[in-house]
Amino acid sequence: MTSRGLIIVTGNQSEAEQAEILDAATGYEVVFTPRLAEAGDKIGSAAAIAGTLSGPEVRAATNLKWVHSWAAGANSDLVPEMVASPVALTSSVGNGAVPLAEHSILLMMMLNRNVPRWAKAQTEHVWDRFTHGELKGGTVGIVGLGHAGADLALKARAFHMKVLGVRRRAYLPVEGVDRVFAPEDLREMLPECDFVVVTAPITPGTESMFAEAEFKAMKRSSFFVCISRGGIADDEALLRALKEGWIAGAGLDAHGIEPLPADSPFWDLPNVIVTPHNGATTQGTARRGIDIYLKNLRRFVAGEPLTNLVDKSAGY
Repeated sequence: MTSRGLIIVTGNQSEAEQAEILDAATGYEVVFTPRLAEAGDKIGSAAAIAGTLSGPEVRAATNLKWVHSWAAGANSDLVPEMVASPVALTSSVGNGAVPLAEHSILLMMMLNRNVPRWAKAQTEHVWDRFTHGELKGGTVGIVGLGHAGADLALKARAFHMKVLGVRRRAYLPVEGVDRVFAPEDLREMLPECDFVVVTAPITPGTESMFAEAEFKAMKRSSFFVCISRGGIADDEALLRALKEGWIAGAGLDAHGIEPLPADSPFWDLPNVIVTPHNGATTQGTARRGIDIYLKNLRRFVAGEPLTNLVDKSAGY
């Protein structure tokens, strides 16, 4: 039977996952490769690619109709050639929402209860009891009410917290959120928050969204948590905020430079908890990513509209 075209799938799927993909790609030839560069000349004839393309690879893929990113955030995929191309771009947005929301709660509780102090006492065999906080009665402001932010709102409500949020479409209510603010009203929300959690994607509109004025608008007793993308906070302003006491501390899973350099001052600040952009690295995230791709692959084969389409002008 004549092939309807070529689909290239990058990554390291298991044999069972590859079998699922082959079953969904009815009529197409499928090539699995750890890295797109290893596909060589096949890129030029591919109708669909699951993976991230460089600018030259976009130009070389003259038969391309659809690209699927294994990442939830498409910022690495939006090279100028892809933005200018008519090729449909979809992402795995939503695959890590559950663990990212859980990681946010983890960092909030670690900061609120000063868990590093207990960890230090344990290594020194010291019985160090002290009065710490609790989440109940506190207010969390969630910047970005997409999949992760919306799930975090529900989890925060389960901890009996007041929940505020920021989103572009502030007129749309979100379950579990007491009040939704527009991005231009961010500084109005910040003084109300005991925790500010960033779950937004990195876009031209969110880059350096948190600078000196935003950190100074927060309460001195409040904590800043970033679990989506570094660069939304200006690192120099954040460092000053932490060193000079504009805010009480920070939990950082996403960083402006990754991996975080060994000489970064964030590592050694006593009021900072650093995790290595690891909050969503779970088996569940990987499985949901496969499921999202399979759903769109079946749609592509059937000629149906794709889901999780990236708005290339908006950046997500």
